Amino acid sequence: MEKPLKPGRRQFIKSAVGTASALALARIAPSWAYPTGRSYGDVIVANNAVDLLIRRDNLNIGGRIGRPITINGSMPGPLIRLKEGQRARLNVTNGMTEDTSIHWHGIILPENMDGVPGVSFPGITPGSTFHYEYDVEQSGTYWYHSHSGLQEQLGHLGPLVIDPANGDIGADREHVIILSDWTFEDPHEVFRNLTVAEGYYNYQQRTLSDTLVDIRRQGLAKTWKERSMWNQMRMSARDLLDVTGSTYTYLMNGRDNATNWTALYKLGEKIRLRIINGSAMSFFDFRIPGLEMTVVSADGQPVKPVTVDEFRIGVAEVYDVIVTPKSARPYTLFAESMDRSGYVRGTLATILGQEAAVPELRPVPERGMAAMGMTHEMSRDMGDMNMPSSAADESGMAGHHDMHQGHGGKMGKTQQRPSAPDLGIEHAPGGHGPAAAMIARNPVSRLNEPGVGLEDVSHRVLVYGDLIGAHPWPDEREPERDIELHLTGNMEKYMWSFDGVKYTEVDGPVEFRHGERLRLIMVNDTMMDHPIHLHGMWMELENGQYPRPRKHTISLKPIEVVSLQISADAPGSWAFHCHLLYHMKAGMFRVVRVS
Repeated sequence: MEKPLKPGRRQFIKSAVGTASALALARIAPSWAYPTGRSYGDVIVANNAVDLLIRRDNLNIGGRIGRPITINGSMPGPLIRLKEGQRARLNVTNGMTEDTSIHWHGIILPENMDGVPGVSFPGITPGSTFHYEYDVEQSGTYWYHSHSGLQEQLGHLGPLVIDPANGDIGADREHVIILSDWTFEDPHEVFRNLTVAEGYYNYQQRTLSDTLVDIRRQGLAKTWKERSMWNQMRMSARDLLDVTGSTYTYLMNGRDNATNWTALYKLGEKIRLRIINGSAMSFFDFRIPGLEMTVVSADGQPVKPVTVDEFRIGVAEVYDVIVTPKSARPYTLFAESMDRSGYVRGTLATILGQEAAVPELRPVPERGMAAMGMTHEMSRDMGDMNMPSSAADESGMAGHHDMHQGHGGKMGKTQQRPSAPDLGIEHAPGGHGPAAAMIARNPVSRLNEPGVGLEDVSHRVLVYGDLIGAHPWPDEREPERDIELHLTGNMEKYMWSFDGVKYTEVDGPVEFRHGERLRLIMVNDTMMDHPIHLHGMWMELENGQYPRPRKHTISLKPIEVVSLQISADAPGSWAFHCHLLYHMKAGMFRVVRVS
């Protein structure tokens, strides 16, 4: 059992138990120790060298036997704890018959330690050991995963926490939650299915009755116009996630809903929840019914506290929240997939075995014109397709919430947040080629929108516009130049790219000059959300706030433009890609070279 806290002391308490502790605990709670969907294995406090063994194992996942990639025998892998200021030494042995790797996501380190085969190192061959070694110059919540093939989909991932130099976690207790999506299908078969049939995993398509409801609600003319738009794009308004709960079992620390991962607390404690989206393809909406959350960190970097009831977490993103239960009862930790095709739950409880009510899945959301920012025009390579502003929902950009003032509901005219800078966007003559089925003629900033399915909720939802860095960053120079990149795709052909060119067809890397301060402008020309990750450097989001929040992964909504300031202080070649695994596989990947 966990030891009681010493009065007034903030200390780390393990939320996952090691093998010996689990066996002792099994006498009162066998399900906690039983390997059926168990949480990650040992907590490794890396004061000395750490040994990690990667191999394939048979594990019971959601009541069925799967064969995931394990790290030290568990899936997800062990929670690794480092400390700011130390020298990290990690020995990774490949016990499989194929090459592998580990990328330390969000960690600032030398190029040859970043773990991307073909970009920063050759990979780890079968039977060999690679020695990762780097100075730890940051603190916060991060994670690690394979950057080889589709191994991440097979469970090759784990949490990584770096304690601050002073040891203060800002709470009395903490728990780490890593969300993931597991499929019993071969990941290569999943990818093949996506390339041969758009919407292959979408079992929630619109029906005739849905159309009749729309006609009664908004009239035949508007319904016809909307349906024609989607037909021209060969998409459904419910194409929110490429891979869904029809094949995925959603997991929380390796456990499914039935095995109910549980985090303990004592009444009166402040609890820090470190929440990582380690999934391959799934955006989650996370909430704890009956308990508000104060966001204190985004992607491992501290932000000024923001109190919310729910937040959307994109693939590879990380949020730390503080919760303080007001009564000694269980609370459900609820992560609902963005398309409402499934969920995973756990429990925050005072004793093991407790459960709380689990919310029902909310209705399947749709990308309506307002939800897509359709107050502008778009065109397709198959012929111009105009989206007149008159077709936009009369409510405009509804559904914004004011988090800092502590009250939810739609924003009134006096509740305005700072806005992102107004940017002039350019498109290549004639568009971006066959890999770009659509062009956002007038992309907009959507940093103050919660996202599809959350526009009209009555409670407080985190948006990027709420994030304010906790302190100024070292480099305050104005950007010397702008680099503009377009996120492009052809969903029907399952082609994903930057500027209409797949990675296998690019002429060369994106060039950063070492030491420069630059602005990266990204435009999402697609109808899908994309979490974009830059290795080796921080991206400071220009959301109108100061200090700007630092991020390692930025999720762009459809038809959105975002701008980020970057200090090119990391010499070498760095991966830059969409963190949707199958989008990266299909070509939405570039190399940034800092020289």
